[in-house]
Amino acid sequence: MSDPTLAQQLIDVLRQAGVERVYGVVGDSLNPVVDAIRRTDGIDWVHVRNEEAGAFAASAEAQLTGRLAVCAGSCGPGNTHLVQGLYDAHRSGAPVLAIASQIPASELGTGFFQETHPERLFGECSHYCELVSRPVQLPRLARVAIGHALGRGGVSVLVLPGDLMHVAPQNPTGASVQVAATGRVAPAEDQVRELAERLNEATSVTLFCGAGTRGAHAEVIDLATKLSSPVGHTLRGKEWIQYDNPFDVGMSGLLGYGACYEAMHHSDLLLMLGTDFPYDAFLPGKHTIQVDHDVTRLGRRTPLEMAVHGDVEATLRAVTPLVEQKDDGFLRRMLQRHAELLGDVVEAYTRDIDHSMPIHPEFAARVLDELAAEDAIFTVDTGMCNVWAARYLTPNGWRRMIGSFVHGSMANALPHAIGAQLAYPGRQVISMSGDGGLGMLMGELITVATQQIPVKIVVFNNSSLGMVKLEMLVDGLPDFATDTGPVDYAAVARALGIHSVRIEDPVEVLGGFRDALNHPGPALVDLVTDPNALAIPPHVTPGEVKGFGLAATKVVLQGGVGKMVDLAAANLRNIPRPSFTR
Repeated sequence: MSDPTLAQQLIDVLRQAGVERVYGVVGDSLNPVVDAIRRTDGIDWVHVRNEEAGAFAASAEAQLTGRLAVCAGSCGPGNTHLVQGLYDAHRSGAPVLAIASQIPASELGTGFFQETHPERLFGECSHYCELVSRPVQLPRLARVAIGHALGRGGVSVLVLPGDLMHVAPQNPTGASVQVAATGRVAPAEDQVRELAERLNEATSVTLFCGAGTRGAHAEVIDLATKLSSPVGHTLRGKEWIQYDNPFDVGMSGLLGYGACYEAMHHSDLLLMLGTDFPYDAFLPGKHTIQVDHDVTRLGRRTPLEMAVHGDVEATLRAVTPLVEQKDDGFLRRMLQRHAELLGDVVEAYTRDIDHSMPIHPEFAARVLDELAAEDAIFTVDTGMCNVWAARYLTPNGWRRMIGSFVHGSMANALPHAIGAQLAYPGRQVISMSGDGGLGMLMGELITVATQQIPVKIVVFNNSSLGMVKLEMLVDGLPDFATDTGPVDYAAVARALGIHSVRIEDPVEVLGGFRDALNHPGPALVDLVTDPNALAIPPHVTPGEVKGFGLAATKVVLQGGVGKMVDLAAANLRNIPRPSFTR
């Protein structure tokens, strides 16, 4: 029987909420909690090398499963390391509980060794952050924290003085945690009618889809069919809406491609579905309607003609029967434009690059996409890896792709992969790591090696901070301090006992990837790529062009597009004509 302590009571409550693991680094004030985990069946302690990585891992687990994930840090510097990963989780809407242990309660306010105030530090990256100052506050505050994380989608933090964790509980733990399933937000009937009227009045409509279209693929396609609408997406919306979509016109934004930007700006009406797309420079700024389940997001990016508070699936199910069939002229023009834009650039990224050195990252990303499992989970580092993932990974309804797409932190891919693999031990998990990101949290290779977590790590190693270099070029500045020097990451991984290979010749890419993906344990591919392979958006301002003219001698103005050029041509040929009026 486990000891009757508050630490044990906390772990019992976590088990009742379905938590199976806690990520962190052991130490001092956190030790009673770790010991309670040791004594409890069904929950494991995952020892990472940096608490930041533990928070990223928990973020990935929560994003992929939709269930509560937990990370922990000891007092002072232990829990302050959590901040980067918690920002990522919170801004991604991932239900994560952070246990921030604290110095003895009797020493608070005295400037004691390692004294910090986590309840202040984590306030901005959490929905709920409270200090447990008396034993009687548990287990209720634990349940409140869990409810906030799950109910509002984001981070909760419990600050726990280490000395209190040894105290016997004063309140009963209870038998279970009642975690209600998240409900759907249905729009008001008058909003549905008005939305239908506005859609019917517009001659042409473009749909712009974000992560909020998860679970609403069929409803989006049904509405697009009746409206004859081009369908564009954000990076976070890609995995939910691009597959099996004959109306696809690509992606807008800093990593965008295709005709999405033009379709949004040339239509009479833009309908934003489940997206909090932050880059207002890419939005038309007029004739826009937004649908979102979170009322606080409505209208905060662009002026709206109408705001609809509702879940995307529920809203589209209600409005589509009221929508009249439109002619397909605008759709046909945008699909034609999409195919032209992709065709204009694809040759530059496919002609002879399978023999070009240094290795073109676009070529490697395309091969990786072709070899990866149908239900693979990709974790993607911030920077140029985002570009290759956005343009080359093919969604199919089963694959997942996550990254620090809202917070934009470096070094997320490997710790995200750790959390993803532990949550889904039977699925292939691929970390698309930049050399800058991997170098920042390289200690997590030890985590992978010592625990034999079978993630596949592909390092796009250009010895450069590629996205920062691009930012400088766009700003008219010569790139400076962006080159990091060559590192043999395969040798580092091999020294840790990780199966690894370093690839410098493109003819070895296919075999090297296949070998790594088929290896039963962890594997790393150190891919030496061309540092000059950069990409900027499909819409470029005159100022940005001038910046490139001043600073760049070799830059490609639009990125590769992988198989998408073929999809664009197929969509143009196979518009679902039976649904259109002539």
